[in-house]
Amino acid sequence: MPGHRIVIVGGGSAGISVAARLRRAGERDVAVVDPAVTHYYQPLWTLVGGGRAPVEQSARPQASVMPKGVTWIRRGAVSVDPDARSVELDDGSSVEYEYLVMCPGIQLDWAKVTGLSDALGRDGVSSNYEYQLAPATWKFIRELRKGTAVFTMPGGPIKCAGAPQKIAYLAADHWREQGVLRDIDVHLVLPTPGMFGVPEFAKVLEGVVARYGIQVHFQSEMTSVNAGAKEITVVDHAAGDTTSTLSYDVLHAVPPQSAPDWVKKSALADPNNPAGYVEIDKHTLQHTRYPNVFALGDAGSSPKSKTGAAIRKQAPVVARNLRDVMAGRTPSASYDGYASCPLTTSRHHMLLAEFDYTMTPTPSIPGIDTIKERRDMWLLKRYGLPTMYWNAMLRGLA
Repeated sequence: MPGHRIVIVGGGSAGISVAARLRRAGERDVAVVDPAVTHYYQPLWTLVGGGRAPVEQSARPQASVMPKGVTWIRRGAVSVDPDARSVELDDGSSVEYEYLVMCPGIQLDWAKVTGLSDALGRDGVSSNYEYQLAPATWKFIRELRKGTAVFTMPGGPIKCAGAPQKIAYLAADHWREQGVLRDIDVHLVLPTPGMFGVPEFAKVLEGVVARYGIQVHFQSEMTSVNAGAKEITVVDHAAGDTTSTLSYDVLHAVPPQSAPDWVKKSALADPNNPAGYVEIDKHTLQHTRYPNVFALGDAGSSPKSKTGAAIRKQAPVVARNLRDVMAGRTPSASYDGYASCPLTTSRHHMLLAEFDYTMTPTPSIPGIDTIKERRDMWLLKRYGLPTMYWNAMLRGLA
């Protein structure tokens, strides 16, 4: 297969956004490696699971978002050799590059929770982290009138770290509206010592869980699912890794996550991180050892930034710094770690948590106090952000 000046591995939010920006900047030889036939707006899946949006609105043909003039290599990447400047594809061929942008996304490690894979999609067990499962989440929530509901979050970096909480609040608010919340025991299993890493937002969320009567298990993780007994095993790290069981009628499970296995095995992976993310400077997004390689999105090692909002800020930095390097200049753009977590705290309100590497609030909407639950922010989540994603971000305009 012929080589290209710029090869982008991954055609998700990050890959399409960067490709569009490079094309707008006049780069003519850009190739995107991605086998997907469908492009998903994944942030909508939380609303699907909460019964607030149809899953079909989250999907469009990949061909409809691929920037014009980009060479689309419709294969999956299986390895990369940064010394040979070559990406091996799943059909045994390879594509050479002068410059590489790595954004293959993140891997959902379902098998790391014993019994979870076999339980998914039936008997009350679901996850909004898959297109086909999000509607099942809503089915199970809608059908529950009494019993126990458990919502879990794994340790380690995951995409959209607020998602495990959001669905708990959407479900609890639905049960409140139906008058059955008092008959449902709601549990939230979190690996963190608090509700959120930013104190200002944590305080608001403490009020949310109190309002719904949710029991939060801090510094805890689900390690196994026994679908036959309808119970999970939970390890409590704060209590010396002691284990206990928790019964469920509805279980929303979020799997542990890591870089794709083939990325972990590559020379681009961070050797000090077992999750195997591509090792980059967190500000320039340039690889620390291979200056012709950049990475962004979920597969990059930049901390606290596995969100679509982070990608929106990272894409222009990568596009500019890549063009700087191609022209023999020092990278001139810097990413400050901006990330945003639109936390749906009810079926009609949202808390827009915006922050940077310093983990302090960085509100971006003038004149609006976003450190509280707001109806207008709900409308932004449901209608504004999807519109901006499809019509501006993927076109390199936002």
